[in-house]
Amino acid sequence: MTRFFVEPEMLNTQTITLSGENANHARVLRLKAGEEVLLCDGQGREALCRVTDSEMTLEVLCCRESQAEPDVQVSIYMAFPKADKLEHVIQKATELGAAEIVAFPTVRCVSRPDDKSLKKKLERWQKIAASASEQSGRGKIPQVVVLGSYKEALQRAAMANRAILLYENERATTLKMALEAAPLTTVSILSGPEGGLEEKEVEQAKEAGLHICTLGSRILRCETAPLCALSAVMYSAGEF
Repeated sequence: MTRFFVEPEMLNTQTITLSGENANHARVLRLKAGEEVLLCDGQGREALCRVTDSEMTLEVLCCRESQAEPDVQVSIYMAFPKADKLEHVIQKATELGAAEIVAFPTVRCVSRPDDKSLKKKLERWQKIAASASEQSGRGKIPQVVVLGSYKEALQRAAMANRAILLYENERATTLKMALEAAPLTTVSILSGPEGGLEEKEVEQAKEAGLHICTLGSRILRCETAPLCALSAVMYSAGEF
């Protein structure tokens, strides 16, 4: 079913007129009177609507909570990577059901965008998340967040019910062990940049309360590791 994201207040009316990019999309789709579409507020509510006399005007049939959102809230914390790798992670993490994607600097980060470039990047990253949400049929648009320090990322990630740091040199604790140790309600997955995290940073994560985990005997790329872990969390939570 065709899905459009609209402002939350629009779901409070009985008749809705599409405008802007949504109207252009509706014209491309050549929607006809009688067809049903879904309008989502990006925050978990959706409205089942019927096209009336034109592709621009919709009649609201019912409003409800989104039926496509996972019960587990997963936050992806990723150190700034090089090139457009973060864009790839944002898109795929959104498709897989992440609640938010958080970027932050570490000692070995090569990419260190300044405030001016970050503003433009954030706008682009949020659009990628919105587009991926629409394509994958989600009811929420994950927020893309940028933090100013690794310490801030650790403090924020540690607030989850299960906070995990992925580390290639860990040998004792697997991701499976960490996920089985507590109910999966809120989960933070934190991973490093291309060069990995320094041992001091791993110790800081332990002190903050994060569980240090391995993803196995193979070293995954920085853009692969968080998506692999996110998939494992969703599987463990019964979402797949």
